[in-house]
Amino acid sequence: MNKKVIKPEKGLKGKITIPPDKSISHRAVIFSSLANGTSVIKNFSAAQDPKSSLEICKSLGVKAEFKNNNELYITSSGKLTSPIDTLYCGNSGTTMRLVAGVLAGQSFNSVLTGDESLSNRPMQRIITPLSLMGAKIISNNGRSPLEIYGRNLHGITYSSPISSAQVKSSILLAGLFAEGKTTFTEPYLSRNHTELMLSYMGADISINGLSVSVSQSELIPKIIEISGDISSAAYFIAAALLVPNSEIILKNVGLNPTRTGILDILEKMGADIEILNKHTVSNEVTGDLRVKYSELKACKIEGDIIPSLIDEIPILAVIATQAEGQTVIKDAQDLRNKESDRIKAIVTELKKLGAAIEETTDGMIIHGKTDLKGGIELETYQDHRIAMSLYIAGLLCPKEILIRNFDWVNISFPEFDEFFGHLLA
Repeated sequence: MNKKVIKPEKGLKGKITIPPDKSISHRAVIFSSLANGTSVIKNFSAAQDPKSSLEICKSLGVKAEFKNNNELYITSSGKLTSPIDTLYCGNSGTTMRLVAGVLAGQSFNSVLTGDESLSNRPMQRIITPLSLMGAKIISNNGRSPLEIYGRNLHGITYSSPISSAQVKSSILLAGLFAEGKTTFTEPYLSRNHTELMLSYMGADISINGLSVSVSQSELIPKIIEISGDISSAAYFIAAALLVPNSEIILKNVGLNPTRTGILDILEKMGADIEILNKHTVSNEVTGDLRVKYSELKACKIEGDIIPSLIDEIPILAVIATQAEGQTVIKDAQDLRNKESDRIKAIVTELKKLGAAIEETTDGMIIHGKTDLKGGIELETYQDHRIAMSLYIAGLLCPKEILIRNFDWVNISFPEFDEFFGHLLA
């Protein structure tokens, strides 16, 4: 069992380049596999989840080769081939949901499986709309493994009950192979990396408010530069805001407006964050962030901003323990369907540290400002975001804490500990 000791810190200083965005890395490798020719992906993520997508694409007959300076060359005929074996998605819900959309419209059959955690995550949310398109998918009561029988698909107009970029992407990918037009509408705008990349690669796609439509398309191979992952940057932002005497610069952070909800919330809380060098790369907005220690005040986090910061809610809970007043997080019930029940997990562990925090059906209520205590062991629930959030909490404790099973951070951010070392030196 991997254990990590976290000691209190007196200030973070320095500059780091944030590692590549996982969401964009998944899409870059899957979409490039559907284009006829060679695409070049610059700055592909080293995290385990996007590697799961890469391995599956290779199992479907796509050639992949890393060349100079971490450039990933993807060569495909644009046509996938039948896999010899079961396709293993590891811990990655993004891989399973997006690839399922692609496989539903192929001329062969396939099976998608995952690890124990992924096998407990809900897949009915993609099975239902894909079945409406004519797909045949047999599941384990709405969970994996998914047996997918390739079919000729037809377009649908679908209003999703939830805002989910993974569900949206799955249906749009199936729409690339479907007869007629496929339109997907969601209650709030979820992250739009799929729409931006499909447009960049020449798909027949149109966007109208909360609706996006796609028709049968052949994708064009491209050079795709991947910006840094704002969900990874969030932990460094939090640490710099909360640890006195801190000032850091985070380079190459993705600033896609559907992902920057955390920056909007932190601005409301009084955070000292400055955006520098803002520009667009491969249809995605990126830039640098200067972050300084700040006295924060509580706020309410709810409604249509939730999809743009759903992955950052555990670290926002840590931040809220150090904000003056009562922070209320609502409309985040989908957090219970992640790698862990993230609402229960973060509330349980922060309570152990002395936080005044309570769980609600769809979120939590946090009373600040609270002095956290150390000297105890915490659990990660096999969840990388819980592990990293507790690491930040540990920096604020007067005594060291111990986090069990910390190596789950490798799922999304294998360089996490090393990067913090650069700022704590």
